Amino acid sequence: MDRKEMAELIRMMKRQGVAEFTWETGGEGSKLKVRFEGAPGVVVAAAPGVTHLAPAAHAPAPVAVVPVADGRLIKAPIVGTFYRSPSPEAKPYVNVGDTVRKGQVVCIIEAMKLMNQIESDVEGVVTEILIENGQPVQFGQELIRLAPR
Repeated sequence: MDRKEMAELIRMMKRQGVAEFTWETGGEGSKLKVRFEGAPGVVVAAAPGVTHLAPAAHAPAPVAVVPVADGRLIKAPIVGTFYRSPSPEAKPYVNVGDTVRKGQVVCIIEAMKLMNQIESDVEGVVTEILIENGQPVQFGQELIRLAPR
């Protein structure tokens, strides 16, 4: 993993609310430990250890809602996998034509085995769902189009 990839991974974990991350490069190699409490701290040391990920308290991810000419777009606040429902058997959170309230969960994005509920911060009517269930999404990718209510 190069420095650019590592920096992006650290930024993504910070956005996800990960409290601590330890990465080891095999055997007795270098160990990287990152803590996200207030100001992030990075410690690099040579020591064996177990790689682990400790998630912080799980809260809904903030949502980027962007106004557009014919409504608003809800964009992915994180990189991950898009899911329309909490489980394969469950009904989708929203469908085209549904009215969405402020604070209502509209989808889930799974990132690093954490299920992040994505809430709308505006009211509106779903006019289009722009991504298929189970598909990967990028940061800032358009997910759902809402018409003003």
